[in-house]
Amino acid sequence: MTIARPNYPDTAGTGLHWRALTPADTAAWYGLVRRMAAVDQPPWSETREDLAEYLASAANDPELTTVAGFDSGGVLRAAGRVAANPGSAVAHTWGGVDPAWRRRGIGAAVYAWQRECQRRRFEAAGITGGVLRTHAEEQDQSHNALLAAAGAAVVRYFTEMTRPLAGPLPEPPLPPGFSFAVLDPEDSEPVRLAHNEAFADHWGSEPRDAQRWAFTVRHPQLKPEWSLSVVETATGETVAYQLASFDPEFRLRHGYDEGFTDLLGVRRAWRGRGLAAALLAEAMRRFKAAGMDHAGLGVDTENPSGALGLYTRLGYTPTTRSLAWEFPLT
Repeated sequence: MTIARPNYPDTAGTGLHWRALTPADTAAWYGLVRRMAAVDQPPWSETREDLAEYLASAANDPELTTVAGFDSGGVLRAAGRVAANPGSAVAHTWGGVDPAWRRRGIGAAVYAWQRECQRRRFEAAGITGGVLRTHAEEQDQSHNALLAAAGAAVVRYFTEMTRPLAGPLPEPPLPPGFSFAVLDPEDSEPVRLAHNEAFADHWGSEPRDAQRWAFTVRHPQLKPEWSLSVVETATGETVAYQLASFDPEFRLRHGYDEGFTDLLGVRRAWRGRGLAAALLAEAMRRFKAAGMDHAGLGVDTENPSGALGLYTRLGYTPTTRSLAWEFPLT
């Protein structure tokens, strides 16, 4: 099915030339991300590998779902992207403007293009009730103001948390009948299936297919030796897991090294047995043994599973907060 691409953003007077991103633009896009991060100081920003994966997407053809503004010297000054899983009524955005080119209406124009782009995609797929979802750091006042002015609404809050690893660590035991298994990226299908089941009742989560999972477990920042699953001895089933990573540039922004739990899940039938606490405690021990100063993670503050309370009891404290905004498209 052919989807008509929206007109490029109307940014008359800025001197930007607009086109879609291509894989050849990965380095230029990463340069833009780095310039933005230097000013905005987000807790995390995309790696070069993340951007390359976006531009290799089959489900979200970059020719249709990206837009990029280059100045007269060929430098990328603004970019936007939309992505949605096949059949999903939720599309996600990424967008940004070079700090030296802000306050010219470029960001608002990119967001307007993203809305129209995804509106056409939903229409072509016969999807009604679709929304465009954007995450923004709470301290990024201009980003939040742009979304509010466009008519989007905040629908959820997420909190980053950290715990110093100096001193005694919590020691919740792994219950009898269970054992830890270190992640093998080449043989992690049971963990993928456990993740999809564990997150089936989590707000905003969608199943990860084999291709996306492969990128997750082979990501250059993922640390397999810190990533664990819990196996039930009697059945051999993978019933819980946590995946952890290390960003070598984290220290430049925060002044300390942190092992970060990216994903943590327990399948519903095995909840309430202390498996999540045991996983996090074991991860802390591994982080500390590797020289990390802190353990970190992120949490949906409205998660009904009680995750926020668990993390607080284990000594994690909030650091930054992000907002999930949604704009209804159909």
